Amino acid sequence: MDVAAFDFHLPPELIAQEPAAERTGAKLMALDRRSGAIAHHAVADLPRLLRPGDVIVVNNTRVFPARLLGRRVPSGGAVECFLVRRENLDEPSRESAAAGAPPSGGVLWEALVHPGQKLKPGSRVEFADGRLRGEVVEWHYFGRRVVRLWTEDGSDVDAVVDAIGHTPLPPYIKRGDLTADRTRYQTMFARHRGSIAAPTAGLHFTPALVDALDARGIERVEITLHVGYGTFQPVRVERVEDHHVETEQYDIGPDAAAAIARAKRDGRRVVAVGTTTTRTLEAVARAHGGVVVPGAGATDLFIYPGFDFQVIDGLITNFHLPRSSLLMLVAAFAGRERVLMAYDAAIARGYRFYSYGDAMITV
Repeated sequence: MDVAAFDFHLPPELIAQEPAAERTGAKLMALDRRSGAIAHHAVADLPRLLRPGDVIVVNNTRVFPARLLGRRVPSGGAVECFLVRRENLDEPSRESAAAGAPPSGGVLWEALVHPGQKLKPGSRVEFADGRLRGEVVEWHYFGRRVVRLWTEDGSDVDAVVDAIGHTPLPPYIKRGDLTADRTRYQTMFARHRGSIAAPTAGLHFTPALVDALDARGIERVEITLHVGYGTFQPVRVERVEDHHVETEQYDIGPDAAAAIARAKRDGRRVVAVGTTTTRTLEAVARAHGGVVVPGAGATDLFIYPGFDFQVIDGLITNFHLPRSSLLMLVAAFAGRERVLMAYDAAIARGYRFYSYGDAMITV
């Protein structure tokens, strides 16, 4: 299948640069995946678009401030380090040993580093006037490096990153992060630290909306998938089947697994809030005979048209990038032609796209 089949033109002005004033004030398109019928609502209307007995599944991962701004040592040149994936601690490289290895207890991260060409193995950097220090220890492809981070006083690296880091807004948001983004780019369900991007469908939920869903008799369960670079990495191949998604960590508790099993047994609908939730549920079911079982693990499942869904009966998600794996997942669930027609309708009506944009529900 050709990746170009998932391309579309989006006017740049429809890429949301700011969140809606109110989380539930975002638009919500309803797409019937069988008939292709489209209706237009607001997120606040979600309870009446679902049925009593439906089970919605949300991702309770928490975004951490993964974007670090600092300087090279000793030149003082500006450096940006975007933490992508935590690595196992290993022995210092030869370059590191020659320069003087950092104290024990450091943490290794795979990171996107800028300016990448100037930061070769052995290069040193510092953040927050030396409160956090780093060294490039390995050179990887597509601008990636493995970076060792440590603190001079031995304090917890994660705690310092949380204090000095910047909210990892996606690159299509053409502004610096603000203090407000620390809470606005976080869902109300966020509990478990570990994501470098928000599960954006969950950004629309508020306590009042959850109360309305409860009153409607709609059950809610939480699972965890820590959103990594794999969720939004560019599709650089021409054939869809040649794309590979990087591994991400998940955790499904016993109560969540039991609630989903009851719903499937009773013939009630399971509605995933977001593509990350979808991938987790379908990956676990695929590995366990169609059943969602409790446990922690990792998945690199890539869902594209032709995929056999075993768990979800509905999907709530934002509008995604052209040619992206996330758009392919939605197309797998609702049909490529119907999804692209829905996107055309969204563009015609001025829907806002991507992380801080509007949403779509398809059942």
